[in-house]
Amino acid sequence: MEFSAFTGQAFFEDPYPTYGTLRSKGPLVRVAPNALMSGHYDVVETLMHDRRTGMDFIESVRVRYGEEVAKSPLMHGFNKMFLLLNPPVHTRLRGLMMKTFNARQIERFRDIASATAHRLVDAFESRRHADLTAEFAFPLPVEIICRMLDVPVQLARSLGGAANKIAKVFDLAPMDAKDLDAASEAFASLQEFFGGMVSARRDNPGTDLISLLISVEEGGETLTSEEIVSNVILLFLAGHETTTNMIGNMLIALHRHPDQLEMLKSEPDRIPRAVVECLRYDGSVQLTLRATLTDIEVAGIPVPRGTALFLLLGSANRDPGKFTEPDRLNINRDEGRVLTFGAGIHHCLGQRLALLELETALRVLLERLPALKLTNLETLNWNRRGNLRGVDMLTAVW
Repeated sequence: MEFSAFTGQAFFEDPYPTYGTLRSKGPLVRVAPNALMSGHYDVVETLMHDRRTGMDFIESVRVRYGEEVAKSPLMHGFNKMFLLLNPPVHTRLRGLMMKTFNARQIERFRDIASATAHRLVDAFESRRHADLTAEFAFPLPVEIICRMLDVPVQLARSLGGAANKIAKVFDLAPMDAKDLDAASEAFASLQEFFGGMVSARRDNPGTDLISLLISVEEGGETLTSEEIVSNVILLFLAGHETTTNMIGNMLIALHRHPDQLEMLKSEPDRIPRAVVECLRYDGSVQLTLRATLTDIEVAGIPVPRGTALFLLLGSANRDPGKFTEPDRLNINRDEGRVLTFGAGIHHCLGQRLALLELETALRVLLERLPALKLTNLETLNWNRRGNLRGVDMLTAVW
């Protein structure tokens, strides 16, 4: 297959038939001379756990864009994000941030998330209609990540717009020149903004994540300002973009399966399991990257060192070899671990926070707006991204 198979309106609206085609071609499919792709659950899960694989973001860029783009400031900045690094640097950064993302710390945000969700509904409930993307799904997670970074919430919308443009870097198919330029400009603006925040926190540190990154030290070494800024941009992007899109995807999936929605309304204790099933059924994160650190064999296929690996989480989560009737939403499903949050040492750091926010969002909407109906379910405008999948607008009445 070619990267072009993962573009086009039909793919963005429903990528799952394309994933089925990919799986039919075998456990590993070549998409470039030095790149392989898999959409099989067992292969994807195994490779994410295999310590003989790691991250080589620049090679994945080189495969998709060529050498010139791989050397650009945009890709250079992304390559300093801990998500895309290997041990020991990854281990040190992840260990630091786990202090903030552990279960006890995240639980502190449960009441904040609930209060925020209720306040957002208060603002539009009496109007009896809303764009849930703009008025609920976006502000809920973005206010929480702004609190964690101690960034003014009133700046969230402009910062979120810039983050939306750079998120396309994580797409499978390469951006065109226009989108690449827009992403480069947006990244530069975020670097300037968060660079100023880092300078301010050096002079006046607090207890926020930015201050924590400034204070980290190991063996007498500290992070450079450039490294801190890149990782703060990652935290802001990951802290709202994925959850915003997933709130929408979750509502769409449930309203397209009204029997499951009615079951959930009558038995709200099923919400945690329903959230996980929605993450499997149509997760906002569809893709992760790896590269071989040595020669390995996968499903009987030799894979040389330095091969870029594109692992399609969205396809693995719909693999009929792992899940019964994978194209049907079933909130009582109890089979297989959902791969949306990844696995291994690069398992999503923010999983607990994301689940808390998703469960809170769904619980508050079902409680406050039990008669809610989506009005653009047949005319959804998907965001034309192969990763961080979501809709631009989700209108509703009640």
